[in-house]
Formats: sequence, C-alpha cells, structure tokens
Amino acid sequence: MKGKKVLIVEDEFLIAKDIEGLLLDEGYEVISYVSTVDQAIQMIESNEPDLVLTDISLIGDKDGVDLGLYLIKKDTTPFIYLTSHTDKLIMDRVKETRPYGFIVKPFKDVDVKTTVEIVLNNFTHRKIDVVRSAEEVNNDIPFVLKKVINHINDHISEKIKVEELAQLTKWKSQHFQRLFFKYVGTTPNQYILNRKVEKAKGLLIETEMTVSEISFELGFQSTSNFFNAFKKITGKTPGIYRSWHHSNNDH
Repeated sequence: MKGKKVLIVEDEFLIAKDIEGLLLDEGYEVISYVSTVDQAIQMIESNEPDLVLTDISLIGDKDGVDLGLYLIKKDTTPFIYLTSHTDKLIMDRVKETRPYGFIVKPFKDVDVKTTVEIVLNNFTHRKIDVVRSAEEVNNDIPFVLKKVINHINDHISEKIKVEELAQLTKWKSQHFQRLFFKYVGTTPNQYILNRKVEKAKGLLIETEMTVSEISFELGFQSTSNFFNAFKKITGKTPGIYRSWHHSNNDH
C-alpha cells in the first residue's frame, strides 16, 4: 500500500501537518491538504487520490459529510472521517455515507497509521472488475453482481448464505451461482472465503487479536475451520503468517 496518494481535508493547519508527517513517514504520498469541500473536489478531480482523509467540521457551508456523499456517489475513492464530534445527529448523517473508516480526535499516531493501511487494503480487494469479457456489457448483470459483491464486503464479518445473495438479484440460486462464476471468476462461497481471509490478514498484522478471536470476529464455525481455510488459501497458518509479516517488516 506504500506510495499511495492521500488527500487531507482539514481546516486546522497543525493537525493537517501532523497527519501529513505521519503518512510521509509511512511511505505515502500526500498530494495536498485543503480546508474546504470545494477545494477537495477540485483536488480529487485533478489528482485522483487513492484515499481521502476528511474532518467533518470544515470551513464554509459544506462539511465533511457533504464530501462523503460526493465520494460515495463517485465510488472510486475510499475515505476516512476525522472528527471530535460523535453526537447522534452527526453520526446519523455519517452512516448515510458508509465511510471506510472513522478516527476520533484526539487520536494516537497508531490510529491513523493502522486505519489508513487497513482501509487501503480492503478497498484494493473490493475493486473487482465483474466485466471480464465484452459480451453483455450493455445489460444489467454486472451491475447486479456489483451490488452483491458490495453486500458481501459490507457484511464480511457475518455468516453469508448464497441463497440470501441470490435474493438480492431476484434470480434462482443455481442461475445466480452460474452467472457469479461467469463474471467474477469464482463461486460465491469461495469469494466470501477469500474476502474473510483477506480481512483476517489485516487483523493479524494490525492488531494483537488471537487466532480464536479473529475466527469468531469473521463468523467461522470454529477456530479449526478458520485455521484450515487460512492455510489452504495462503499456504501459511495464521500464526506463521503473522510472524512472517512482522519479521519481513522489521528489516
């Protein structure tokens, strides 16, 4: 994820500079820091950042939630909110934008570093081109499947049944599974399992959660099921993967 371009939207200069320093130390490129929504949109359109960090309270008539609404409609750039306000009215507005991350001020350096890393990782694996051939690009099949994929990613910590996914498309289960495989290149169950393992990687790297805790967090029936699935997909056990990653990043 290093080298990714980040835009900071923050009207407090010292906080913006602090975040910029943290990100530069981690190897990210900070393309700019701006203080209004209009400035942010201009930067997004001209520079196409990989991530936007935005405070909710900003200078002008528009705030960070307005920027979030713009970004969710654009659906090409993940964003993280920075805020010291957590009252119900603001949180209700925030929920409408489905942010990829949320950092409460005052924050610790590790809050910014880990949230940015996990959000970029998750967004990278979320972006799947469901149109793998030119045929039928004018019909609605890819768009329906994108809705299914977004649902899987939004509920990856839960137990997801193929029958429930099929209901989102209004197709019968067998027809849904056949089209999912055709456009995504894998079965719904395997896609779900792959996404759970990807999230597990992030939790192993960025947290001190035990393997059992991660297994429970991701909705596996047992720790052994999680252990076996992780090893089959990655070639490593969860414990070895964590040690391997930390060892490689310590050098």
